Amino acid sequence: MNQRTLLRRGFTDLDDLGDTVLDHSTHVKDPIHGYIPLSEDMLQIIDTPQFQRLRSLKQMGTSYFVFPGGSHNRFEHCIGTAFLAGEVVQGLAKRQPELEISVRDIRCVTLAGLCHDLGHGPFSHVFDNEFIPRAQPGAQWSHEMGSEMMLDHLIDDNAIDFLDSADIAFIKQLIRGTTTPMRDEKMFLFDIVANKRNGVDVDRFDYVQRDCYNVGEPSSYDFSRLILNSRVIDDEICYNQKEAFNLTEMFHTRYSMHKRVYSHRAAKAIEFMIVDAMLIADPVLHISQAVTDPRRYQTLTDNLLYEIERSTEPELQAARDLIARIHVRDTYKFVDEYILPPDLVSAIDSSVTPVAIVGFRSDNDDFVEHDVLVDICRIHFGKGSENPIDHHLRA
Repeated sequence: MNQRTLLRRGFTDLDDLGDTVLDHSTHVKDPIHGYIPLSEDMLQIIDTPQFQRLRSLKQMGTSYFVFPGGSHNRFEHCIGTAFLAGEVVQGLAKRQPELEISVRDIRCVTLAGLCHDLGHGPFSHVFDNEFIPRAQPGAQWSHEMGSEMMLDHLIDDNAIDFLDSADIAFIKQLIRGTTTPMRDEKMFLFDIVANKRNGVDVDRFDYVQRDCYNVGEPSSYDFSRLILNSRVIDDEICYNQKEAFNLTEMFHTRYSMHKRVYSHRAAKAIEFMIVDAMLIADPVLHISQAVTDPRRYQTLTDNLLYEIERSTEPELQAARDLIARIHVRDTYKFVDEYILPPDLVSAIDSSVTPVAIVGFRSDNDDFVEHDVLVDICRIHFGKGSENPIDHHLRA
């Protein structure tokens, strides 16, 4: 019997792929996936300052201020995503040997799952979706670009030598995602971590299940069944027709979380206040400039608020005041909301503005344009007005 007695789940036993894939040096206990095996390659990435930084980035951003259970971080999400990425690619290799999935494929896909969120900034999507567009208008930057930058920094700073330049380029493209054929690479592998074809990937499998678990929202879809009932057809990962309801439940759960948790009015109010505080602090702390400097970005976490609070610069007093208001729940006030059909959203974008709203104030009102925020939140099932299930199933 092989002396490596591993705690494995499902279909990760691939004896014909050699010891490199199976040589796990330790396991960690995860509330979502149980015991997760960590290979030596994974540990070399995890045990670095760049990856440990993820312990200080809340997975759910400002939703944690409303849902106290949502205290989990990008750190455990990335480990869970790496685990699922390995499960998917090794399962396909076992069920479809004709795909000729190599040890390199398995290693790179797993490490892409592990490193896919290295580039998130403070309060996760608040940073790249709200702060950077206002701090640097016109800047073409995303957290995926940040992940590529931080991966390079991690490799150089820690003398990681088990990946060559082709492996690194492959991992970066897996993180970025693509639907364009890549020379010498199997296209279906790009469906695993960041699926640009239909959005069904292990990143979503993990964060939806993990977020639901931590905030106490029910989740009835079973990602393990989806993984077990997946196959590669025409160089694309597809799912058996019998999984239609399971896929529907996944999209419905995602929609429900966006509606009830991620876009909660109190969480959005705090999000706007944090963005305003960061914008006030940016000229002094040069927060937005860190996106091009990996050494500075490495220290940029949710602890930024404490850094602002500890400061004594008079220029940051307004930012400190905003953070103090968050502590005592004196948040921006929600006024009203309307649910619009998709065909009217573009018209609302240009007509419902702070300037237009101020124009309707009465003589007794004293609010000005600066006091008004309009947020247009688009929530759908993943493919706009289309049925996402149509993009996933094969009979």
